[in-house]
Amino acid sequence: MPDHSLPGAAPSSPAPEPVLLSAWAPLRAPVFRMLWGTWMVANICMWMNDVAAAWLMTSLTTSPIWVALVQSASTLPVFLLGLPSGALADILDRRRYFIITQFWVAAVALLLCATILWGTMTAPLLLALTFANGVGLAMRWPVFAAIVPELVPRPQLPAALALNGVAMNASRIIGPLVAGALIASAGSAYVFVLNAVLSLISGFVIMRWRREHVPNPLGRERLVSAMRVGVQFVRQSARLRAVLLRVALFFFHSTALLALLPLVAHGLQGDAGTFTLLLASMGAGAIAVAFVLPRLRRGLSRDALVLGGVVLQSAATAVVALAPHVYIAAPAMALAGAAWLTTANTLSVSAQVALPDWVRARGMSIFQMAIMGASASGAAVWGQLATMTSVPTSMLAAALTGTLAIFTAHWLLRDRSIEEDLTPSREFKVPSAAAPPSTGQVRVTVTYQIDPAKAADFRALMLESRRSRLRQGALAWELLRDISNPGRYIEQITDESWTEHLRRFDRVTAGDVALRDRKLAFHLDETPPLVTRCVLEV
Repeated sequence: MPDHSLPGAAPSSPAPEPVLLSAWAPLRAPVFRMLWGTWMVANICMWMNDVAAAWLMTSLTTSPIWVALVQSASTLPVFLLGLPSGALADILDRRRYFIITQFWVAAVALLLCATILWGTMTAPLLLALTFANGVGLAMRWPVFAAIVPELVPRPQLPAALALNGVAMNASRIIGPLVAGALIASAGSAYVFVLNAVLSLISGFVIMRWRREHVPNPLGRERLVSAMRVGVQFVRQSARLRAVLLRVALFFFHSTALLALLPLVAHGLQGDAGTFTLLLASMGAGAIAVAFVLPRLRRGLSRDALVLGGVVLQSAATAVVALAPHVYIAAPAMALAGAAWLTTANTLSVSAQVALPDWVRARGMSIFQMAIMGASASGAAVWGQLATMTSVPTSMLAAALTGTLAIFTAHWLLRDRSIEEDLTPSREFKVPSAAAPPSTGQVRVTVTYQIDPAKAADFRALMLESRRSRLRQGALAWELLRDISNPGRYIEQITDESWTEHLRRFDRVTAGDVALRDRKLAFHLDETPPLVTRCVLEV
């Protein structure tokens, strides 16, 4: 994960260095420590479920596409439901919402267990129940992603996200080991029993968290409106769009390794223990690199970390595809894990620092949708290619095209601009109305008088104003020029309602204030630009 400076830049002063370099600093916060432990348990349950489901599928069918579709069924719900879940996490009590997700996962695990014990499990039913478990993951991930930044100071955010990566990859070791032992000794059903028990315990632990939910004085956003604003924010953020493209390309290709891993284990004449060893090796590599990431961030830019991680992951995938023995495949899986954590966390921090708090869950849910959508489609594509050719051929194709794709994206999208200042600001005065309208869209006009000779520069700046207004949640934006007065420009903003208009004032950042000052520098009149607000009656 990168630091918050420009790529390749050294820290401006040595003072904050101990905080930034302390990999364990976030664990000093009791609430973060508690929720981090809960997150680790949740990921252990996830990996136990995935391992048991993937191995169970190999006993129900030998078709590579069915085995690969287990990965698709697990990740597709996050792609389909991520945005509604992120919107709910932004507008509801995050603590209660987090608790509900744990109980959902427990209920699905119990249903899986009962189906196996009754002897009614089939390949399609297993995919359906795996999809239902994925719904719980879709509900859980955005709320946790939004919670983390409020638990630690901003300088510790990279370390906190690295620790989340450690939790996930420690679970990559623990979960498969526990699942493999239970499958070998008692059967797959008992993996799901343990999953349910741990999920219930985690839910009760979260109930101990005394987070105070502060309702918005303007009331809750409507779900559809909240989803629209979340998508709109991402569409108007060039930095987020660049991050989403990179993360989608990486996971579309890297998922071939995990999706086809059960078949790799079979090809190595292995059993569930071999599959578990390969997964555990990947987790061990990810954990090991987490402790050197702070040093890597100091010496390498974000782009270098992403490109290096992709190249290493692709090389490791090729080695695993051609490995004649597990003793060669296991070290390659460790390298793949190190590359995976480096790339994923670098991109995750880039997304987090590009999001203000009010839209964080929605933004991170879209980030996770890109990951899961790419993983689900990638698993299906590489599984089908393996069916048509062979497992090694499919993995080699994923490794080669993945490297080419990420270098092409790097060449096309050079995201090196200075990050915006997203610090909340109360600089803009909240308007009042003698009779606030209860219905109808609100039209706001801002009239500028500028030097016609500077019109081109002004219009270029107003494109930034458009992106800013739309990111805040405006429905539409237009710039009008007075035909009779070439220097007179009218900025027109449309809001969904008076309440949604007022919400935009809560979303103003220091970057928006700086943008306003740049616009005012073009204004020639001594009085400020005239602002009018009207409600659409018909």
